[in-house]
Amino acid sequence: MSEQPTLRTDTSGTAGTPPSAAPAEGVFAPAPRAAPLHRMVAAQAGMELRIMLRNGEQLLLTMVIPLLLLVGFSATPVLDLGPGPRVDFLAPGVLALAVLSTAFTGQAIGTGFERRYGVLKRLGATPLPRAGLLAAKTLAVLAVQALQAVLICATAAALGWRPELSAVTAGYAVLLVLLATAAFSALALLMAGTLRAEATLAAANLVYVVLLGAGGVVFPLDRLPEAVRPVLEALPITALADGLRSVLAEGAPPALWPVAVLAVWAAAGAALAGRFFRWE
Repeated sequence: MSEQPTLRTDTSGTAGTPPSAAPAEGVFAPAPRAAPLHRMVAAQAGMELRIMLRNGEQLLLTMVIPLLLLVGFSATPVLDLGPGPRVDFLAPGVLALAVLSTAFTGQAIGTGFERRYGVLKRLGATPLPRAGLLAAKTLAVLAVQALQAVLICATAAALGWRPELSAVTAGYAVLLVLLATAAFSALALLMAGTLRAEATLAAANLVYVVLLGAGGVVFPLDRLPEAVRPVLEALPITALADGLRSVLAEGAPPALWPVAVLAVWAAAGAALAGRFFRWE
């Protein structure tokens, strides 16, 4: 009678037998686990950036409109912008508008519809933590803002803008932009996380138009009634535009007021967004 074949099994790792330090060559040993946090955030940020750049409406809002305003109002004397080259007043204001369009308007609308279609709910169930998702969105916003700054500054330079640049003014401008990005992003998430997507779309566009006209972006606040100026000067868009204009166009020393205004808005917006934001 022929000998019956026997099935040999590897008993390493069973009770009483210590597992081997490493699997033998050629043995498949799966080790399922999440990728490191920085890789997950980088991958998500890259996807967010591609989505933003592929969206035609986003490009119109973040790139085309600011450049058209800069070129149009610099070339035509439609508005009285005071003494000096018109581009000196417009360039800092358009930079502030670009930050608003990306960090607030675009992010509020995009996040609102992601929440409506369940994208945020599904992303919240992935290994990427919710803090990582917010970090990825912020990195994508900063990348778009860097591209905006390059295009706007290059266009303004072609129109004759010669900003007062130094290590101090450049550092102050970067600080203002980062604080404004934090403030606008927090307000965008607050709006997108509490309103319906359609309401967010309408409200975000309305805020964009109102702040474009009343935020000191394309014409001085002294053209407006004196009674409303204190309120307008406390807005984040006004603090950003005036702060950039004072150091880049006027050569004034960095002021504390714009930094304080933006820091307060960022802190208040983050607290409210953390309290009321709904992922579903």
